[in-house]
Amino acid sequence: MTPRLLPLAALTAALLAGCASQSFKPGKLPEGARADVAILETTDIHANVLSYDYYKLKPDSSLGYERTATLIRRARQEFPNSFLFDSGDTIQGSVLADYQAQVKPVACDEELAIYTAMDALGYDGGTAGNHEFNYGLSFLSQVTGTPMNVDGGRSDRCAGPHFPLVLANVFSARDGAPIFKPWAVVEKNVEAYTPDGSKMSVPLKVGIIGFTPPPIMEWDKQNLEGKVTVTGVIEAAKKYLPELQAQHPDLIVAVLHGGLDTNTYTHEMENGGWYLAVVPGVDVLLLGHSHTEFPGPHYKGMKEVDAERGFVRGTPAVMGGFFGKDLGVVKLALTRKDGKWAIDKLQTHSEVRPICPQKNDCVLADPAIAPLVAKAHQAALAHVNTPIGQSRVHMSSYFADVGNMTALAAVNAAQRDYVMTELPKAHPELANVPVVASAAAFRTGFGGPDDYTDVAAGPLSLRSAADLYFYPNTLAAVKIDGAGLKAWLEKSAERFNRIDPAQTAEQPLINERLPGFNFDQIQGDIAYTIDVSKPVGERITSLRWKGKAVDAKQAFIVVTNNYRASGGGNFPGLDGHNIVLSAPDGTREILAKWIERHRSITAKDLPATSWHFAPLKTRGPVVFKGAAGKQAVAQAAGIKNVRQVKDHGDGTATYAIDLSR
Repeated sequence: MTPRLLPLAALTAALLAGCASQSFKPGKLPEGARADVAILETTDIHANVLSYDYYKLKPDSSLGYERTATLIRRARQEFPNSFLFDSGDTIQGSVLADYQAQVKPVACDEELAIYTAMDALGYDGGTAGNHEFNYGLSFLSQVTGTPMNVDGGRSDRCAGPHFPLVLANVFSARDGAPIFKPWAVVEKNVEAYTPDGSKMSVPLKVGIIGFTPPPIMEWDKQNLEGKVTVTGVIEAAKKYLPELQAQHPDLIVAVLHGGLDTNTYTHEMENGGWYLAVVPGVDVLLLGHSHTEFPGPHYKGMKEVDAERGFVRGTPAVMGGFFGKDLGVVKLALTRKDGKWAIDKLQTHSEVRPICPQKNDCVLADPAIAPLVAKAHQAALAHVNTPIGQSRVHMSSYFADVGNMTALAAVNAAQRDYVMTELPKAHPELANVPVVASAAAFRTGFGGPDDYTDVAAGPLSLRSAADLYFYPNTLAAVKIDGAGLKAWLEKSAERFNRIDPAQTAEQPLINERLPGFNFDQIQGDIAYTIDVSKPVGERITSLRWKGKAVDAKQAFIVVTNNYRASGGGNFPGLDGHNIVLSAPDGTREILAKWIERHRSITAKDLPATSWHFAPLKTRGPVVFKGAAGKQAVAQAAGIKNVRQVKDHGDGTATYAIDLSR
């Protein structure tokens, strides 16, 4: 129990000891009565049911819903009055998820492993995140037990989670109806106390309304175009909140798969929580999508946001991390005023409870979870261990930000090979246009010191391909010109902070605001230079194809994924209009087949490193963070200008890079 909860807990204990319990009589709950209610939240679990790393084939205590379950049970003991909700990105994101969706899809009467685990804890509701749509509407309709009147949807009701899923801003293109119920009401009896200390059991009605990021129409265009429509979160809230309010709930919880953005609101805004917080009727805000914690330091200093107590523009809010690493808790102090429950904001706060308060100090897994998914887990393991070839190259992303492209080279080679074969069949007129390939290192330490791609030289299996390509994207190719190619690379180069060579103080190289999955690195007879002393937009100081300077009007085909080609990441010139090939095949599957054909991967099979930093002599150190003890990996990959300068003792380290070399 946290120190800030002790006074209230002590008061509650005294009331329990000295007061008799009474039954609730409608209309008799007096003014000034109080109740403490906890809103518990999980988000972005991404089907990480177990504390297991499918890529390294070993347990990983730093993540996993089975440990979040332990925190949920503890919180329920601490807060007898509680509701549990999930903010989405639940069914996709792990080897287990891909197995149950793509390799051996679950049957209509079979519940997904993640939902089976969640049902063991008894959720009160949830919403759909953007990654819920990755496997298509037919799969989503089936596994959520939700008949959908959409192209490809199911009309029968299959096995799904035993709790309501609500979503107010996605509609069928056939009839304009929401594909999920936009809202629901959950009612429970809770313990309340009258001003004289008498305990009463009273019903509490909590309404929930759900929202997903509007850019799903771009990110999953192949799955959604022509089948559904989307509105902005504020427009959807204003449309459906009156219906929900007509049910006379005591509280309304907005369950948003989105974070906080103070930029000017648009109906396409990805992270609309800052605006949703002040829509009349919203009492509590549950956040997600951003893979971070709220309250927490990431949001310190944001306008009208209390990043310590957990308020967004006066509304209590929480974002409970990702991958089952945390549990979000909103502790609400309710008081009876004018015949209604009101939130006492002075006695209310939010917090994020980690499964690992310190490194190697993690809560134990809930023993009830693993047996529920054991069969599916073992089947997924057997599948990902299917051999597909060998490699003589160590492919890792430990130093992908500073020039080690080994984890990207195989992906780019496979993508480029696929398009050079398939594009001329669909577009003979493009047969002679140069083809280059773009990929980003998806795992660059964001999730912790083990969150890196690391495929050792030796036998390769399907899990190696899954490690090299983390998401179930499909392949796409776009046609752009040389100016567009440079703009693409300039956007990627925002991954770096601007470095002042005259500064003597330490300067961080990496701009954490641009995530690693948006640092695209392009290969295929191309070479370019990044000058980090230059301002954003002026950093690509040399760009050549086959040794010649790229002309601004020169045509190129760039192979990428459906997310990027459709506008994901807000790259200039990419909004879906210039797609010339949308492959039905997933990039991961294309990579696996490419490896199988080659059988043994050597350095000669991989495209050469395509970029380097412009030489820059700095007076002070330039540093970046990475996994500890990996300097030898950099050296072996030819990155000889980095050295570890500090081991932080938590699996991470600070490295210095000599940009003059």
